Amino acid sequence: MDQAQAVIADDGAKMTAPAAIEMEGVHLTLAGPAGPVNILRGVDLTVPQGSAVGIVGPSGSGKTTMLMVVAGLEHVSKGRVVIAGTDYNGKSEDQLSLFRRENVGIVFQSFHLIPTMSALENVAVPLEFAGRADAFDRAEAELKTVGLGHRIDHYPGQLSGGEQQRVALARAFAVRPKILLADEPTGNLDGGTGQQIIDLLFSLHRHHGTTLVLITHDLGLARKCGRIVRIADGIIAGEGLP
Repeated sequence: MDQAQAVIADDGAKMTAPAAIEMEGVHLTLAGPAGPVNILRGVDLTVPQGSAVGIVGPSGSGKTTMLMVVAGLEHVSKGRVVIAGTDYNGKSEDQLSLFRRENVGIVFQSFHLIPTMSALENVAVPLEFAGRADAFDRAEAELKTVGLGHRIDHYPGQLSGGEQQRVALARAFAVRPKILLADEPTGNLDGGTGQQIIDLLFSLHRHHGTTLVLITHDLGLARKCGRIVRIADGIIAGEGLP
């Protein structure tokens, strides 16, 4: 499905957008103590550029594995994966790493900040890898955008959970990725703090036009995406709320 077109709604008006994510017949089988384990069993999914999709399903259904496939962190056993117009088939680890660095941002439940680096340094890391001469100026601007301009010199251990996730968001958006993958980004936060993070996440998504793929157990949160995809037993089980 080259340059697949999909219809998305924007403030009630329909428009077409090329696909940011195309997965066709994707299988992923891993070796286990009792033999091969089929994690993904024929996933077909197209996500238009600039849209937001919520991925829901029970634990062990393959949600996070599918996210890792989109990020190029897991290699499929069979099928086709095209992300931002790039076919992953035949790409080396180095090529995938370079592509991911420039095109895909990831936000995890557990923040994954470097504890020995300040907030500013954590956000500057991907910018430095990208060869940005203004990495630290850009990192400071990103931290100000997420409301942490006064905490740039603080280390992760000196920040609350909500503040750490704000740093993670600033880091993810700093390189202006085409696609942002968020895996239960509020899972370690209380309700009020989690809502603030979600409001910020969607604000950044809209402002930058970033394609957002959000894994969540919260159906109310999934509704904010406008599109909900359900996964069960390694396959797409349908769309919309169960």
